[in-house]
Amino acid sequence: MFPTHRPRRLRTSSLLRQMVRETVITTNDLIYPLFAVPGDRIAKEVKSMPGVYQLSVDKIVEDAKEVYDLGIPAIILFGIPDEKDDDATGAWHDCGIVPKASTAVKEAVPELIVIADTCLCEYTSHGHCGYLQVGDLSGRVLNDPTLELLKKTAVSQAKSGADIIAPSGMMDGFVQAIRTGLDEAGYQDTPIMSYAAKYASSYYGPFRDAAESAPQFGDRRTYQMDPANAREAIKEIELDIAEGADMLMVKPALSYMDIIWRVKQACNLPVAAYNVSGEYSMIKAAALNGWIDEERVVLETLTSFKRAGADLILTYHAKDAARWLS
Repeated sequence: MFPTHRPRRLRTSSLLRQMVRETVITTNDLIYPLFAVPGDRIAKEVKSMPGVYQLSVDKIVEDAKEVYDLGIPAIILFGIPDEKDDDATGAWHDCGIVPKASTAVKEAVPELIVIADTCLCEYTSHGHCGYLQVGDLSGRVLNDPTLELLKKTAVSQAKSGADIIAPSGMMDGFVQAIRTGLDEAGYQDTPIMSYAAKYASSYYGPFRDAAESAPQFGDRRTYQMDPANAREAIKEIELDIAEGADMLMVKPALSYMDIIWRVKQACNLPVAAYNVSGEYSMIKAAALNGWIDEERVVLETLTSFKRAGADLILTYHAKDAARWLS
């Protein structure tokens, strides 16, 4: 008769635990979000996100250098324009804030991967992710006209040096429209990281402070997914894969680890998890009050995303995590 197995035998020392560890988080898994604003020498902290700033392009470049030096391979850029309008001009204009920031970062740190968030809510006067029917206060975005804006935005971002296009508006057919636009403009090798399963979550509140993108009326539930639905996420990723997505994203991450798992099991593409602003701010608030050990909680949380199936993690904790992991 074999002796009874005792799992605790493999937990008796730190080195032994490391040897048998099933899931390991590294800096290569991390992507750091940055918020670009017009101006010079601007670093304005977001009150609801301690340690996160709106940065002018020169400051974005400084942060990008720090990110690269920490071993983090990529950033994702969000933009806050000087002016907003119904056509989201700041999103697709060649002189827009994200194209300016992308060009500056690629000139200063060419090896760093620049991901451009391809959405319109930061640039529209009403705060929704596309064209609205005139007089409609429900927030129902007109799908097909919005695809043309997203296509123009993606091409502008690729032209400015963005390495990856990341459409996040959850429009039907947006991956196909963007793929077509990029291919026609000569950017056949530019990959698309689709926000394939983006939920209408309550965890986005601090981000809307940072990006100044809260809807002026209505909400985004007519285009973002219902938090109660899981099977629908698989339908969304299947459509995006068929349209040419190269990577897929689940957003948010913390309350959607079952979705990360389902998506990973359903496809063979890289899967990204977005550790969103509300998740970040909750940990920060608890740490600032002395209720938790921030380092241990952050690393445990990031490891759990990877354990659920995420290959990449977009997180505002990235710089701190890189220092703790070194």
